[in-house]
Amino acid sequence: MTPSLATSPSGKFYDVIVIGGGASGLMCAQVAGKRGRSVLVLDSSNKVGKKILMSGGGRCNFTNLYVEPENYISQNPHFCKSALSRYTQWDFISLVEHYDIPYHERLHGELFCNDSAKDILSLLLSECSSAKVDIKTKCIVDTVTTVIERNDTDAIANESIENSCRYQLQSNLGNFSCHSLVIATGGLSIPTMGSSGFGYDIAKQFGLNILPRRAGLVPFTFSDATKAMTERLSGLALDVSMYTEKQTFRENMLFTHRGISGPTALQLSNYWDLGETIKIDLLPNEDIEALLLTAKAEQANALLRTVLSKQLSKSLVLELQELIWKEHTEKPIGQHSDASLKHIAQTLRHWQLKPSGTEGYRTAEVTLGGIDTNEISSKTMESKSQAGLFFIGEVLDVTGHLGGFNFQWAWASGVAAGESV
Repeated sequence: MTPSLATSPSGKFYDVIVIGGGASGLMCAQVAGKRGRSVLVLDSSNKVGKKILMSGGGRCNFTNLYVEPENYISQNPHFCKSALSRYTQWDFISLVEHYDIPYHERLHGELFCNDSAKDILSLLLSECSSAKVDIKTKCIVDTVTTVIERNDTDAIANESIENSCRYQLQSNLGNFSCHSLVIATGGLSIPTMGSSGFGYDIAKQFGLNILPRRAGLVPFTFSDATKAMTERLSGLALDVSMYTEKQTFRENMLFTHRGISGPTALQLSNYWDLGETIKIDLLPNEDIEALLLTAKAEQANALLRTVLSKQLSKSLVLELQELIWKEHTEKPIGQHSDASLKHIAQTLRHWQLKPSGTEGYRTAEVTLGGIDTNEISSKTMESKSQAGLFFIGEVLDVTGHLGGFNFQWAWASGVAAGESV
């Protein structure tokens, strides 16, 4: 797309057009509509809110009880603070309760619908309906151009500049024009849900900087012997602590036929760089060294795999045996030296794996990086250099941890823009 100007608008005029009918887009639309703005939401999919419906295993982890700026990754870590402080998790929880949607708390303050993610989408659509928001699906926006209104001078004279036209959109459903344009198209994650690079294209068209992007909250993959091992252990989950030099997370890890997944792996993927080794504490609640030395003193004839199988899955212990003490599989623990047992304990506490990569955008829950927030107002979500152009949600360089934080950013950034358009 290249910048261009039209001398006058064509097609139906709206005060606000929101491109993207996901969490942030619908939130923004209903807030703007309730302020008396005429609002149109355009979405390329056959229905809005697809990612909402699939989130949280179909139950939508819609926010978290413990939202802090530290739960977000951005090259400008202060950017998210304003919006998150002005529309908090308690505000959205209040909205959920207003609609009598039953919900429950899981680990780490995560809030899920009791019944279905459809409840959250229905809430948003109801809010949009009451705000008289128009929604059009299966809409492909081909071009966005700026408009020089012939009667701008008259508009200024009449103090009605806020109702003037700034943007012209051409689409397969016809032409539309608006005063404020909100980009809520998300990132590149899960392309089967309709994600694309459209939002980044618009940002580039108007000269905004785009920071490097990559898949986030995504499973690790392996190409060496580790892949064969994860295939054999596929389906096994266990509570571990997983870490790199940058960050540590403690939650479930899941072996899959492609590698390792589960909450702790997804969380760590946001901080992992290609070529980096990850480390896993397989028994974070245990002093493994003391456990093995005690077993040596009290169960001298027991095999090491027998001792560890009381703490870990037998199938995993057999894999570890091949990796760590293959030459001594039949040696009773009483015959192992203390130094050998300490070495084994340290290996189990700092098990090193080197992923070959991740599953990429195909299964990633978010996109790391994106539109440089230094070019966006943290209060309004408006471009600092292009009046009337707003960016919200995942398209920005703001990525939350797993656990409802990305939804809270969608709600908060959507409200910030909705109050400003």
